[in-house]
Amino acid sequence: MIPRVARCLFRPQRCGLGFVQRPFLRHKHVTFATLVSSPKAGLGSEKPTKLELRDYQLDCIKSVVKSTKRGVKRVGVSLATGSGKTVIFTQLIGKIQDRPNGGSRTLILAHRRELVEQAAKHCRLAYPEKSIDIEMGSLSASGAADITIASVQSIISKDRIEKYDPSSFKLVLVDEAHHIVSPSYLRVLSHFGLDQKRHNSPLLVGVSATFSRFDGVKLGSAIDEIVYHKDYTEMISDNWLSDVVFTTVKSTANLSRVRSGNTGDFSTGELSRAVNTDELNNITVRSWMAKAAGRKSTLVFCVDLAHVASLTDTFRQHGFDARCVTGDTPKVERGQILEDFKNGRFPVLLNCGVFTEGTDIPNIDCIVLGRPTKSKNLLVQMIGRGMRLHTGKKNCHIIDFVSSLETGIVTTPTLFGLDPNLLVDRANVDEMIAAQRRKTADDKKKAEAAARSGHPAATAVAFTDYSSVLDLIADSSGERHIRAVSEFAWVQVGPEKFILSAPSGSYIRIERIEDDIIRSGEQSPKYRAVEIRSLLPGTSKSPFAAPREILTAATFSDAVHGADSYASHAFPFSFIHRRQPWRNLPPTQGQLDFINKLRGEGKPLRVQQLSKGKAADMITKLKHGARGQFARLEAQKKRQVKQEMLAQPSSREQVRVGPLES
Repeated sequence: MIPRVARCLFRPQRCGLGFVQRPFLRHKHVTFATLVSSPKAGLGSEKPTKLELRDYQLDCIKSVVKSTKRGVKRVGVSLATGSGKTVIFTQLIGKIQDRPNGGSRTLILAHRRELVEQAAKHCRLAYPEKSIDIEMGSLSASGAADITIASVQSIISKDRIEKYDPSSFKLVLVDEAHHIVSPSYLRVLSHFGLDQKRHNSPLLVGVSATFSRFDGVKLGSAIDEIVYHKDYTEMISDNWLSDVVFTTVKSTANLSRVRSGNTGDFSTGELSRAVNTDELNNITVRSWMAKAAGRKSTLVFCVDLAHVASLTDTFRQHGFDARCVTGDTPKVERGQILEDFKNGRFPVLLNCGVFTEGTDIPNIDCIVLGRPTKSKNLLVQMIGRGMRLHTGKKNCHIIDFVSSLETGIVTTPTLFGLDPNLLVDRANVDEMIAAQRRKTADDKKKAEAAARSGHPAATAVAFTDYSSVLDLIADSSGERHIRAVSEFAWVQVGPEKFILSAPSGSYIRIERIEDDIIRSGEQSPKYRAVEIRSLLPGTSKSPFAAPREILTAATFSDAVHGADSYASHAFPFSFIHRRQPWRNLPPTQGQLDFINKLRGEGKPLRVQQLSKGKAADMITKLKHGARGQFARLEAQKKRQVKQEMLAQPSSREQVRVGPLES
């Protein structure tokens, strides 16, 4: 019996990937269920300490309270990772008055176990006199506690939500609130009367570091107003977060053929196959050795389980004690690995999708971004893991692997409005901001110089010569950027104007909002998407209904992702997805006849020269103004030629050092 017990206590542990990790003792511990349910166990026995809130935390709470006096019922708080969001919303509970009907309870919603546990810990410390329940997994809340912390997946399972009386709640708090418009959260909000603006509902406060969604779905359906914002650059400048230095490494990964998944980001399986190679894994480790081997606590983000396994093995082959945590790692083992990492017992911890949210490891002083992404939110979340202050920590070194813009990738330079391919070495936030300001100033000077000279700036207009309308509609270079962002068959029909067609004749148009319409402020929408529905013959004089605005967005990518999300429900997927087999079939005779009308007496196109999908794209361009666009380009080209001819005399009068033209 004793040998069997010994084997249980000392057996090597694995992270689910075939790696033997450091043996550890299974110490007696207080379970989370015990900690919550028993006031004498765990946190319940700790004496509450007076918490000194930071200035911005006080300002944030005041902003929320002030907004409630204006009658705003659904508010958002935008704060950088590491700012103490959990502290803020737990302290907010005591600042919100009970409802006139006596409703005094609070519900805290989160989507990860770690976030639920964090909230429970802070609430127990802040309000030892209040009853606190947990709704998560096998832990079932009463529905009548002063404060309930719930996993959103658990509270909507079966009929568990029915025990919560909405009228008895004064406050609903949502952590990581960029998830708030997902169906599970919306179901909870609907139960509490928060699915739309209502005067008699509880107060909703959503807190997040990334108040936007990569899929373009608008958070405005759940949040009416963001009442406080403080980003990481401000907090670093104010010394509330650790300074960050950036190094970018040119990646040889070929992401051009990696398709997008349902969320709009890279498909995980295909991305892993592109990134998880011996060559790239060795580049990753050697780059870390060259730039950050002296760092004490490095967190590495990988693509999937296979990538974690391979890259962990590569670190070990180079002589480093690297360990890993994945979603398959048992909870007790994960806790021990994290404890060892926090205590500096090994230098490199690898993960995939585990530590992007709700993880407090302040000793992290290096982040390796081995997982390319198109999502700015995910990038900020990953970088944010290293921004917490810690004794003896001067800064956090971010090592990022950059790739081509054509893949839609976002990198650390893009966070500062810089070229995604920019290579920097140990540049801190101030230096990155300075580089961005220099770029802005240079662009402004070029534009002003061009305006004074009467000539367009070299980068302002790029002409492509088309000998005919047919050449124009055959040119697909305009779709390159949008198709790096979207899997759908968008077609460019004009400057910053794109069309996605349905077989019924209906279509969605993405277009830039005219500058004189754009409202002041950095977050004003710059793009919009509208739907134009085709009507049945005889129902109206016009074949189309009036355009209906679907969304507005601050960035082109957000507009595309939002329009894609809408189109995936409104239009047949088999028609709009550009990699459907039918697009590679030969064109129909009707398509050829339609296009060949433009050739006049020219040699007609043959079946072998086009695919069905290419022909469909060309016809879309024709239906949406290609003839007019060609005429405008021709006129613009003639004006440019005339300007160049007028400029030649003054150019010849200038004296320059160098050979003279013969």
